[in-house]
Amino acid sequence: MPESPDPVDIIIANGTLITMDPTRQVIDEGAVAIAGDRIVAVGQTRDVLARHRAERTLNASHKIVMPGLIDAHGHAGHGLVKTLGVDRPGGWQRACEVIYTEGSTKEFWYLDGLRTAIERLKFGVTCGVTFLGGGGAIPQADMAMRTDDPVYGNRHCEAVQQVGVREFLAVGPRCPPFPRRYVQWQGAHPKEVLVSFADQLEVCETLIKRWHRQVGGRLNICLMFHTYHPDHVDLDETIERDRRRQAQIVREMTRAYGVLFTQDSHTRGTVKYAHEELNLLGPDALLSHATELTDEEIDICRQTDTRIAHNPSAIASILGRCPVPELLDAGVTVVLGSDAPSPDRSCDMFRHMFQATRYHRFFYRDPSYLPAGKVLEMVTIDAARALGVDDDLGSLEPGKKADIIIVDAASPHIAPLNMPVHRVVYYANGNDVETVLVDGKIVMEERAVQTVDETDVVRRVQEVTDEMLDRLDLRELTEIPDRFWGYSKF
Repeated sequence: MPESPDPVDIIIANGTLITMDPTRQVIDEGAVAIAGDRIVAVGQTRDVLARHRAERTLNASHKIVMPGLIDAHGHAGHGLVKTLGVDRPGGWQRACEVIYTEGSTKEFWYLDGLRTAIERLKFGVTCGVTFLGGGGAIPQADMAMRTDDPVYGNRHCEAVQQVGVREFLAVGPRCPPFPRRYVQWQGAHPKEVLVSFADQLEVCETLIKRWHRQVGGRLNICLMFHTYHPDHVDLDETIERDRRRQAQIVREMTRAYGVLFTQDSHTRGTVKYAHEELNLLGPDALLSHATELTDEEIDICRQTDTRIAHNPSAIASILGRCPVPELLDAGVTVVLGSDAPSPDRSCDMFRHMFQATRYHRFFYRDPSYLPAGKVLEMVTIDAARALGVDDDLGSLEPGKKADIIIVDAASPHIAPLNMPVHRVVYYANGNDVETVLVDGKIVMEERAVQTVDETDVVRRVQEVTDEMLDRLDLRELTEIPDRFWGYSKF
């Protein structure tokens, strides 16, 4: 007698599978069987159905089934700042500074976490790296990190947990001199606090102990340290000594706890400085932007196996070029990030894949650079490797976590369905993602988020943002500036 089919929880059947497995197999009329939080079978639909029976079957006919996308660089808080002050010199950075350090409440960070996690989910991003604050820029990349009290990171993680996506939350201290001033709100009452480097480090350690590898591994903490350019280091010997000591303390903590180390705003000279002066690099280091790197710095990344997060839609990529083809040819792992969700970009990684191709092809005046397959690797299996989770994520393979997205390919802008990898990179957008599974659970189905009330979240986001603008008297940042209409440059 034939053997009875093995029971599983979900089978996704009749789809076009982009597996991203070691052979980069694409399967027409394919199926994925899921039991618990894991994939147990990938293959032709007829073969999978012959071996497995499911409590529920999802019909993926005329759809693309692929691993969830990974966004290797983004920011918390930005989702409620968005475009505030963006058309004024330095206005957006100042908005981030004052909002994050003086005007943001626990509810602000919770609702921002909900909003951004929902945005990622609806765009098929099942895992992301997120800095708890931001807004700084070279020469000193002094980002406004909300690490004066663990409550803000706690509320953010609670929001991400509620939505059901994965995240690596990057926390870390600000740069010297210390103490740094923050304002903490209890209802309508502000309380000014002065925070030391040790205070912020204690907050980071508290968040690691509370959240790292929690919620079935969906939530992780990583540590950041501000990026310095050698031409702009402080001439004060005490500050320079503190900077070096603090860099070593943060890096030792990453190794002691086994967490990822990450930095924002790298550019020419900063990689060499981080390596030779601060000894920060290695295979557990993820450096963002990395524009205008020298040949020597590219080789440093290769020698240390340091990973690079390229953000092709970011303003940093307007001011300088990340040498992605050169890095890839040298054997460096390069992945894509959104640097979202502000001041002028979303978390739609389909958009950033397309932008990456145009960005480098324009530079070389050559359309053969960054093939669609390489770009898709940069948001799936390569990104998983950069985060140290490629044993679980990044491809559709038996034994891996069932983080899967289903993309509707029956729309006119994608049809006819052939050459699916090209369709995904060149034609699809985040709104084509129909269904998302994380850990084998359906967290979005037919564009409807299953875990939270999206309408209610949007309403509350509007309320908390309006309260913040009034609290800080920042309504002027929403006004249209001079030379906005009718000029080639404001």
